[in-house]
Parts: sequence; C-alpha cells; structure tokens
Amino acid sequence: MSDSEHSSAGRLFLIDGMALIYRGHFALIRSPRLTSTGMNTSSIIVCANTIQHILDKEKPTHIAVAMDTPEPTHRHEIFEEYKAQRDNMPDDIEIALPYIARLFEGFRIPILKLPGYEADDVIGTLAARAEKEGFETYMVTPDKDFEQLVSERVFVYKPSRRGGGYDVMGEAEVCDKWIIERADQVRDILALMGDASDNVPGVPGVGEKTAQKLISQYGSVECLLDNTDQLKGKQKENVETNADKARLSKRLVTIDRAAPVEISIDALARQEMDEERLKRLFVEVEFRTLGKRMFGSDFEATLQLSAQKDSEEETAPPKTIDEVEHAYELADTAEKRAALIERIMNADAVCFDLETTGLNARRCDIVGAAFSMEPQTGAYMPFPHKRSEYMPILEQLRPFFQSERIQKIGHNLKYDMSVLAWHGMLVRGPVFDTMLAAHLAAPELRRSMDYLSEALLGYKPVSISTLIGKRGSEQKSMREVPVEQVKEYAVEDADIALQLRRELEPRLKEMRQEQVFYEVECPLVAVLASMEMEGIRLDASVLERLSEKLGDQIRESEARIYELAGEKFNMNSPKQVGEILFGKMQIVKNAKRTRTGQYQTSEQTLSRLAPQHEIVRQILEYREALKLKSVYVDMLPHTVDGNTGRVHTHYEQAVTATGRMQSSGPNLQNIPIRTPLGQEIRKAFVPRSPDFALLSADYSQVELRLAAELSQDEAMLAAFQNGEDIHSSTAARIYSVDQDSVTREMRDKAKMVNFGILYGITAFGLSQRLNVPKKEAGELIDNYFAQYPGVQRYMDETVEFAKEHGYVETIKGRRRYLRDINSANAAQRGAAERNAINSRIQGSAADMIKIAMSRIHRELNERGLETRMLLQVHDELVFDMRLGEEQIVKPLIETAMAEALPVSVPIVVEMGVGGNWLEAH
Repeated sequence: MSDSEHSSAGRLFLIDGMALIYRGHFALIRSPRLTSTGMNTSSIIVCANTIQHILDKEKPTHIAVAMDTPEPTHRHEIFEEYKAQRDNMPDDIEIALPYIARLFEGFRIPILKLPGYEADDVIGTLAARAEKEGFETYMVTPDKDFEQLVSERVFVYKPSRRGGGYDVMGEAEVCDKWIIERADQVRDILALMGDASDNVPGVPGVGEKTAQKLISQYGSVECLLDNTDQLKGKQKENVETNADKARLSKRLVTIDRAAPVEISIDALARQEMDEERLKRLFVEVEFRTLGKRMFGSDFEATLQLSAQKDSEEETAPPKTIDEVEHAYELADTAEKRAALIERIMNADAVCFDLETTGLNARRCDIVGAAFSMEPQTGAYMPFPHKRSEYMPILEQLRPFFQSERIQKIGHNLKYDMSVLAWHGMLVRGPVFDTMLAAHLAAPELRRSMDYLSEALLGYKPVSISTLIGKRGSEQKSMREVPVEQVKEYAVEDADIALQLRRELEPRLKEMRQEQVFYEVECPLVAVLASMEMEGIRLDASVLERLSEKLGDQIRESEARIYELAGEKFNMNSPKQVGEILFGKMQIVKNAKRTRTGQYQTSEQTLSRLAPQHEIVRQILEYREALKLKSVYVDMLPHTVDGNTGRVHTHYEQAVTATGRMQSSGPNLQNIPIRTPLGQEIRKAFVPRSPDFALLSADYSQVELRLAAELSQDEAMLAAFQNGEDIHSSTAARIYSVDQDSVTREMRDKAKMVNFGILYGITAFGLSQRLNVPKKEAGELIDNYFAQYPGVQRYMDETVEFAKEHGYVETIKGRRRYLRDINSANAAQRGAAERNAINSRIQGSAADMIKIAMSRIHRELNERGLETRMLLQVHDELVFDMRLGEEQIVKPLIETAMAEALPVSVPIVVEMGVGGNWLEAH
C-alpha cells in the first residue's frame, strides 16, 4: 500500500492481542525462542516483529491493541458452556504476558480492555466508530470471525498463508472466500458450522461447505429457518431440530459493534516509542538482533548498566498458599456449623464468598460458603448436593445475612447476593465490595481479585483451573474435587477479599473517595441485585407482529427502490448500492470513493443526501428496518428466562471511568428510541399483571442542568430557573431574536450546539452534523460562548485543574484520571481535555441517578409497597407500579430523583404511566 492510497482521515490498526500472542507461541512451537535462562520468548518476539512491521511499513496514524479480560461476558450469560472446553493457557504464554504488556507500553500503543466483553467486541466497536469518522481500519488478526466486520473502510490484516508477509482482506476478498453477497453473512455461516474451540454448538451435520451453500441460497440463519420446508431429508431434520442452536450460535459468534468503549479514536493516535523502556526490555529478554536493528550497533554496550540496575530492583515473586501460614477450618458437622455461625454473629465485619455450580445466579446451586474475619484465617461450610438438603443449612445463616449490624465484605458481592436472593435469602446491612473499592481507589489496576491480590498483596491465589483441572469456571465439576481442596480454595478467596479491604480502605480515604464509595456505590449493590432478580415481562406477541410489519416494510422498500433504480440489485452490498446511486443514477457528481475505488455509501454519507432523493430515503429506511428486525425484534424473545417468563438484564458498576452503569445479557440500554420504528420495540415491555402498570421517570436535560450548575453561568441558570425551554432560549441568544421568533430549524441547531459543546465539538464536527458550512458552524460556537461566558470559563478552569492534578472530580468527588492531559501529542491531549470537560457532567449525572435509585429502593421497601424498580436506562428509571399506589409512588420517586444531589439548578423529572414501556415514556 502506498502513501497515496492512505485515507485522508487516517489509518487505524487494531491488534487482536491474544490471537497474536497465541499465534506467535505456536508458530515457533517446534523451535521455540528461548533465553539463556530457559524462558520461552516466542510470543514476545513475534509480537515485537509484527508491531515493528506495521509501524514501519504501514505507517498507521492511529493504533491500539485489544485484550480479553477474565470476567464472564454476555456470551457466558446466554450460554454457560461458551469456551468452557478450551485448554489451560500454556505456562509459557502466561509467563510472557507481563513482558508483552511492557512491549506495548514501550511502543506507546494503548492496551484496551473492557470487562464483560471480548477483545473482538472492542475492535468491532472501534472499527464501526472509526468508519463513521472517515478512517480506514485494519484489524490485525488471523481469526476468521473478524471477517464479518469487513466493509468499504474496514479490512482484515492477517498473516499470509503463503508464508511471510500479510494479506489484506476487503469486502471482495471476504465475499469471494465464503461465496456470499456481503461480509456480514460470515456470522451466519459460522453460526451454522459451529466452532468446537469456542464450544459454539452450530447445527450438527452442517460443515463449512454446507453452511456456505445454505447462506448463499437463503441469505441468513433466520431466513433459512423460515424456509426449512424447502430442505429435504436429513438436512431438513437437522436444521429444524436444531433451530434454537442455530439462533444461539449466531448470537455467540456475532461481534458486538456497540460495546461501551469510552476511549475516542483521537486518543489512539500513534505516539513516539519509549526507546529507553524498549531497550531495557530487549536486554532483559535477550532480543539483541532486534535491538541492534532498531537502536543501532551500540545497543548492548549502552544498556549494560540499566539492565544490571533493573535486575537489582526486581521484586520477589508473589507468594502462594503453600508459602504462607494459614488456618483454614472445615465446618462440616452440625456442631462445627453452629460454632462458626456463633463466631460470625458476634463479629462486626465478616467476609463471605459462595462457591456455586455455575455463573448464572438464577440457575446455579450453592456448593458451599466460606467466611473470614481475620487475615490468614477462615472456615468453609460445605453444602449437600441437593438443594432440598442444603436449604435448612442456608436457613441457619439467615440471621447473619439479614443482620443490619454486621458489615458484609466480598469481591463482586452482587453475584453472591443475587445467588442468595434466588434462594429466598435477602442480604441486608452495610457492605464493602472490594471490586468497587478498587475501581475507585486503584483505577489503574484490573478488577479481578486474583490480579489485585498479586498487585496489592504480593500473593498469588489458587486458580479455579488448577483446582478443577480445566480452564474457565465450569464449577459443576467442583463437586468432584475433595472437600479439603475446595476448602483451601474457597477460604483463600474470602481471606484475600478481607485483606484487600484492609489495603483499599486507607486508599479510599487518601484519594477522598470514601463519600462516593459508601454513599453512592455500596448502597447500590443490593438495589441492582434486586432489579436483576425482578426482571421485566416481555410480550413476545408484540414483537412477532412487529417482525411481520418490519418484514412487510422491508419488502415494500425493496420494491420501491428497484422501481426507482430501474433494476434489481443487492441492497446489502455497499458496492452495488454505490454503483446504482452514483454510477447509474448520478444523484451527485464526483461522489467520494473508498481506497478500493468503491463509492461511499455509509449511513452518514446517505443521511446528508436523503432530503433531496427518495431512493436514498428508501435505502436508509430499508437498512433501519432490517437492523431492527434482525438485531432486536427477532432476538429479544430468546432472552426471556424460561422459568420466570421475564428478561433479566445484568448491571455492572465498576466498568466506566465516568461511573455510568452498563447493561448486558441483554443490553436493554441500547433499545432504540430515536425513531418511530425503534420506539415500537418498547411496546413489548409490559407490566407483570393487569394489577400493575409501567411507570417511567426520566431526568429532563440533566446534563445541561448540571453543566449550568458546574459552570454557574448566569444566563443558563436563569433559563432553567425560569422554566424556559433551554434550546429555544439558546437559539434566541445565538441568533439574536426573541424566543417567539425562534424557528424549529433554529432550535434544532441550538440543541446540537448545546450538547455538542459539552462533548468538545469543533466547528468541523458541528458543520458535519448540521450539514452547514464550517464558517456558519464556527459562528454558532462563537455566539454560544459570547452568550454563555460561564460555560467557557468552566471548560478552561476544568482543563487547567486537570493539567495540574491529573484528574477531574464530579460534584460528589468521583475522580476520573486523565493520563494524557499533558501529552505532547496534540490529538491525545485534546481527547483528554474533552473527557475532562464532559466527565464532570456525565459523572455527576451517574452519581445522581445511583443515589436516587438507592433512596427509592429503600423507601419502597420500608413503606411495604408492591411497586418495584425494574430498569435503569441512562437517565431513566422504569418501575412495575402497583395500581392504587400511584399517589404515593410518584412523589416519592420524584423527590428522591430531584434531591439526589445538592444543586441550586432545578432538577426536573418527567413521568409517565402506561400499559407498556412506550406508553409510559
């Protein structure tokens, strides 16, 4: 690829970290690269050579590496056996991982991780986002799953099968390889053929060639299942019998392109490598040839002293359970259990940890419970195998779990509390969750307990894979492990969490995060466990009718598009769409093309042309209907729990830097609301029975109100205090007209400016969104700051504070650290400045709704009301409201939400009640 072929916006390379590491290890498995001490550095050297090749030959403007995390993903939520059969990670790779992390840090390449999501999802999300911003994205991976993401600006960059070098796969190459019309059909083929390595079931008897043939003929898994009457013999029987497996498999192999990845593309701008750090690493792992090639012939001589110093400063390896004195007891008789219960009931704080048969809190059984009150001590209470036999034992623990006095300590307590809730045991009293404490007091560290133990305690815990002999957390086999071994593992977990509490508690105080931890995060744990257990009822018949309606609309749009085009073509092929619109019909002259010569047909491109051309509007409507049908309408019914008949989403607190929660399994925060068709999906969410109604309580323009509070801009505060429409007020000010003279177009532009300013929008960005000249957009921004000088002052002061302290704070004191705020790289520094400005607002909004949720939950329970909180979706709360409780519940909710934070600006809560979510909104 020559420089002339580069995208004007930039070239983003996203590296699939673990795939690259495994490839490096096994590529040299017959002749591994070993140091003089016997350390296998095969994966490290392959990673180093790959990075150097990309940087030197491909000249990326932006680059990052994505890595998996140990936390379960939404795929595990829907299929516990996902990837359960994978072998343990080779010891050589596990040893190499810290060195590979140092390698990426030396090259100054960001390492991206998102708990609850795989690296595939991170890459898919960033690739989709970069495409909209005009980048060309290259996904560096040998994994065929990524081929489903290929588009006119997204490519797979994979090691060549011919030996040496790399192959670039675009849409044409992917479609030719799989014999399909469009790249996203790869996921349908993968779903049918399954994947033994990931334990994706697929359809028995359907291999790659058969899957290709079926998808080439029917287009998708859904279409195939709708037309099984056209199949014959054993194939028909296999497909029909395993229809649910096919749908499940498609969900498992589909890469999420809307994961909550907070980092911006700008923050991935390429940086100059840290030569000193890389030199030290290369000396340590004996990469002399690479070091000389990169840094010159004096490489070894200049680093001898540095290598010697590093070796002297190396810390001792972490200790293990065999090296630490400990006293772990086994409470396996009635007498021992009674004695243990007496001890924990007399304690002020107890760490507990449940061992269960699986990760799904709704379905798993309890294997046993571990308790610890002092470091290096604790006890394990094993449970019988049958639930009917262990429930009496659990009942003996009820006084402890429901004690309002005893503080319960644990790591990711929401899981344990959820398991207990599904067993009819509610946990009450104060809690100390070490995962949440680490999120606030050690934000630079990963959240897993094993990692925190090594990082903060210098102690390496026993891994579950060591205990049960296989990778992952298939805990049903734990029942086969001798109870003495389970005791050591289980009590060790409780012991470690207890020690982490002692390590993190002073850090919370030192970093002034106590208020956020104790008043915002910890009280919310029980609330979320309760909401997850409640779930929400889904009326599948509504979605069935909507699916039929969308199917009709898809066919009608298709027919009208063919009529307008004068011929039939594949509307799911960007290439053919471009040729029809810009080649044949020439709806615009000199239309933009991609690097491969295809016309650009992205949503952003077509949206700008839609007002002038019916065929463009029809294509956009076709695409929306197709996406809604396949991604939401046809998939949501499969998320209903068969036992409860409800959808149970999961909420995660310790994920985002701003404090906002995210929903998964399924993600109900992404249910569309901006278009009429998308809104129809909310009709399917209904009350639990005719005696209830859904109530929606939504903060009105909360981010703008908090911006007014934080900036103390007089004009903005006055607008809210006078009950004015802020967008009309802004329009009147920036256009210098009376509010009565503000047109709809002026208000819409002012609305975009209002929200855009909070996210650091530029004149160019605003011009693109409003489809106006850059000069006009710049004038709008200038007029905005002239009318709201306090906002400009807030932005300047926030950035100045961040540069001095390295972080910003919300109203409640939640901190967000910004490591690039003083970066020499302008793109990274600019992204950090924008995050500084917005994080205070977004973070304050997140704290506000969390506090409100805890207060509402407490009030509903204390008053003995039957109304229950079901969902949190951004700035909205959804309730199952008992009819007859409306006069009590609505003011209770409104007060709790409006008074959650001590602010001077009026906080407005809009409420609605209805027979479904749409009616209530």
